[in-house]
Amino acid sequence: MTERAAATAASPDRALAPPPRRRDRSGRGRRSGRGPSLRARWLRDRSLLLMTLPAIGLLAVFHYVPTFGNIIAFQQYNPWDGVAGSPWVGLYQFERLFTDPRFWNAVGNTLVIAAVQLVFFFPVPIALAILLDSVLARRVRLVLQSIVYMPHFFSWVLVVTLFQQILGGAGLVSQALRGAGYAPLDIMASPDAFLLVVTSQMVWKDAGWGTIIFLAALAAIDQNLYESAAVDGANRWRRMWHITLPGLRPVIVLLLILKLGDILNVGFEQFYLQRDAFGSGVSEVMDTYVYHQTLVTGNFSAGAAAGLLKGAVGLVLILVANKTAHLMGEHGVYRRS
Repeated sequence: MTERAAATAASPDRALAPPPRRRDRSGRGRRSGRGPSLRARWLRDRSLLLMTLPAIGLLAVFHYVPTFGNIIAFQQYNPWDGVAGSPWVGLYQFERLFTDPRFWNAVGNTLVIAAVQLVFFFPVPIALAILLDSVLARRVRLVLQSIVYMPHFFSWVLVVTLFQQILGGAGLVSQALRGAGYAPLDIMASPDAFLLVVTSQMVWKDAGWGTIIFLAALAAIDQNLYESAAVDGANRWRRMWHITLPGLRPVIVLLLILKLGDILNVGFEQFYLQRDAFGSGVSEVMDTYVYHQTLVTGNFSAGAAAGLLKGAVGLVLILVANKTAHLMGEHGVYRRS
């Protein structure tokens, strides 16, 4: 019999005693086999927690507190009576929303625009990041990055104005056609060209900014893999297909999930500025519909119902896409421990 077994047999109460406390690196004790206590973790991370307080305050004031205002979607809201004095109508606003043809027109336009942008816009930052990463000269790479990043900082007013000056009825393209003896072409007022115009504007403005994440992901790929593949005789296309794209796949899946959750939020300023030129039949999206229902017609409850429905659909899409990512073996946005 060992000494510990003999001691336990001589003193049964000792076997019921709690395990001895050990000292961690910070000098505070913790029980064997368990993590640090809540107080120890608070003392350890108090500086980081204090640093996050401003961000938590901003989220609470501008995101979480306004969420309670969605209650007006179930009321016949009147600003003069307030939330407490407005009558409760239940799901009437949603029934009215589903029978409004303008709402379904906005939903259809939003889905078509989002699908086109997802197909044509999403691969562009990936291609730009791969091209920029292949530039060997550091100064040349920095100049090219600055050029492709710059349009992101332009306002939509400036972007739409630039496209109007180039593709409008009095723009450079129309003037060149007049000089050649042809009829002018006003692309900025043609409903058939609306999808092409807004997608081109989105790509020109934000594609360069989207390359930042993919460049960071490319920097995390082990360069020894490229060297080994080159030694084995793999050309540049093979290395890109078997090393670069698999290395970018987790980031691509994550951004794709976030994009699907934001699919009904294609933007406001870009479409509001061009709504009169192209016509509401093709340019009315969910955001402009909510704007006109609330601030133009004064029907705040209908606008709140449309916004609440848009948020609910986005949440469902994120959950479905995240579950699909788990089935594909990716982490997605979150994963249960």
